[in-house]
Amino acid sequence: MRFLKERLSGYDAPQKAMQAGIYPYFREIESDQDTEVLINGKKVLMFGSNSYLGLTNHPKVKEAAKAAIDKYGTGCAGSRFLNGTLDIHIKLERKLAELVGMDGALCYSTGFQVNLGVVSLLAGRHDYLVLDELDHASIIEGSRLSFSKVLKFAHNDMDALEAKLKICDGERLKLIVVDGIFSMEGDIINLPEVVRLAEKYNASIMVDDAHSLGVIGKNGSGTASHFGLTEKVDLIMGTFSKSFASLGGFIAGDKEVINFIKHNSRTLIFSASMTPASTAAVLASIDIMEHEPERIQHLWDMTAIALKGFKEAGFDTGTSETPIIPLFIRDDIKALQLTQMLLADGIFVNPVVSPAVPKEDCLIRYSLMATHTKEQVEISVEKITKAAKALGIL
Repeated sequence: MRFLKERLSGYDAPQKAMQAGIYPYFREIESDQDTEVLINGKKVLMFGSNSYLGLTNHPKVKEAAKAAIDKYGTGCAGSRFLNGTLDIHIKLERKLAELVGMDGALCYSTGFQVNLGVVSLLAGRHDYLVLDELDHASIIEGSRLSFSKVLKFAHNDMDALEAKLKICDGERLKLIVVDGIFSMEGDIINLPEVVRLAEKYNASIMVDDAHSLGVIGKNGSGTASHFGLTEKVDLIMGTFSKSFASLGGFIAGDKEVINFIKHNSRTLIFSASMTPASTAAVLASIDIMEHEPERIQHLWDMTAIALKGFKEAGFDTGTSETPIIPLFIRDDIKALQLTQMLLADGIFVNPVVSPAVPKEDCLIRYSLMATHTKEQVEISVEKITKAAKALGIL
């Protein structure tokens, strides 16, 4: 037996979960990503998607993607740095910069590549990265590639953030990197306090708006807009795989900073560029978002109904105040059992268990789309409550 195979053959946690009938991952979906999907030929209500605006199957988005393929083909056959820059890439970057209120923007092939390439690049050996402990994994991975000193503060705890800033060398770069909306907890970063502390300690700020775009801010333009603090933030990052119904990501900021990133970020320079179809889909999605503000309003209406229903049922939803609603189970096995029971009853949700989170913080991640109906939300709350009671969770 070869060494690699021998070393890894003992990893059998997935197989054990499958044997127990509670394996919840890589579930095959046989339809488009809508409020209702097909799994094993059965209709299932989808409450595990990041498509907050419900645009993945919007006719205008699909038409734009098809038209881009007709004009540009299926791929760019190279990186943005060399032969892979299209005119629609530039058009999208200008649109994104305008959307989030920055001088310039730069598109990457995925959101993960944005954080990996930007976070690892900007802080040098004697500089500091100051991260919320619950920042997205892509930010954490970027910090691991950085030569800088990495400091983590307790989640959304501004006293903890100040304590970290106090120990930094005042003459060095200090980059605070935070999620706008946290992807599992559903709470919003206390950006006003982050800005106050950044000004006090001469630090810079990068906000990951992957789960904020299309959800908060003017016309869905994100966290800084939501708080009226765009001019106080140095960098805004976003993804296209959520509200914008596509694949890719971007970083936006002052043109001098974008110029540096553009010519030094390895995940940009050494990766193939966004496909024409993906790029066109984002442009169409932004246009719909800006011209149909009722989508965002409906998303929030459904969020209010769901939150009220879960709280009245007795669920612990933590500090969530967004369309991402954590249902804390605090027991890995019960979380997995609940997920499978719900799937059998026509409800798709996502379990978040250890080691992704501490066992005492394991949860069911329930997320809403602007295309959900009041009836669908109420059905889901009723079925989730019934299953939770059957398992002794409530």
